Amino acid sequence: MPIVAGHLLTDPAGRDALVPEGTRAVALARSAPGCPDFALTANTLDPARVNVVERWASEEELLAFRGSGPDGNTAARILGADVRRYAISSVGYA
Repeated sequence: MPIVAGHLLTDPAGRDALVPEGTRAVALARSAPGCPDFALTANTLDPARVNVVERWASEEELLAFRGSGPDGNTAARILGADVRRYAISSVGYA
């Protein structure tokens, strides 16, 4: 099960507009086969940071969705990113 987690960096003045712009990407991902969760959220401490968390049933389903990322206008507003993919071998309740 792949987990994608990290953050995007944007101009703090535009961060609160960037998060709702991601609604389309979130909806597309959640309707894609094998995606039980996908979230873009404003970080509560850093006004330039947008948190990214994705859960996928398989690597194949994650890769099939890739390429459905932000449009050029939104991508141009992302100033930096640290988003990584983690391969999870087991899952249990916290």
